[in-house]
Amino acid sequence: MPPARRRRPAADAVLSGAVDLAREAAEGVAGVGPRGEALVGDHLGVRVEGERLMTHDFACTAAGYQGWRWAVTVARAPRAKAVTVCEAELLAGEEAVLAPEWLPWAQRLRPGDVGANDVLPRLEDDERLVPGFAATGEEDVDALAERELGLGRRRVLSRDGRADAAQRWYDGDHGPKAESARASAAGCGSCGFYLPLPGAMRQVFGVCANGWSPSDGTVVSVDHGCGAHSETDVEVRREQLPSPLVDDQVLDVVPVA
Repeated sequence: MPPARRRRPAADAVLSGAVDLAREAAEGVAGVGPRGEALVGDHLGVRVEGERLMTHDFACTAAGYQGWRWAVTVARAPRAKAVTVCEAELLAGEEAVLAPEWLPWAQRLRPGDVGANDVLPRLEDDERLVPGFAATGEEDVDALAERELGLGRRRVLSRDGRADAAQRWYDGDHGPKAESARASAAGCGSCGFYLPLPGAMRQVFGVCANGWSPSDGTVVSVDHGCGAHSETDVEVRREQLPSPLVDDQVLDVVPVA
């Protein structure tokens, strides 16, 4: 035989009619506004929570709490007529404005958020770093770790740390999507002022050493570019040439017959 269905609790007439008692409990929790106004509004309905257990909802009229409601849960004992208030609280409705979900500072922080005088707390378990003496199996990283051992740096970049930095640089203002790169006739990889980075980043990134370039002293991708490329040229238009200057103070005036 199929299992018997569990009977849903029915609405209780005594609890349904306890609107005034529920409102009084809500007003006791809500208090009054700064100008003495009531913060408990219209009765929105009643919900069945269980056997002889129901919740009355009232609109919240407090400024800044649009879509919130006061919820007052009431109950009564079997065969008793006295209604007891179990709890009264302010709950968010479907249209309520809520604060965003809280995130730890390490997840909220973004590049550029740290100011000149800011100091960040140390992350003990930072996925971007690995111990400087740990063998990773990657030649470039292990060679770096061996050099760093005992030289002051306890941790070096991990695989995830390098990938995160590379993606950030590539998508930033010094990657191929920058306006100067789209307008450039050639990429940084063919420029004489391009200094490739050592190690695992060498094939994709380097440092610009051209003092005329807006990217001077920054990490650029091989397919970045700008108008200061060492090997590109542009035809000089006649109007760009300097006009001759005439100083009539040093001219000899010769009469013409």
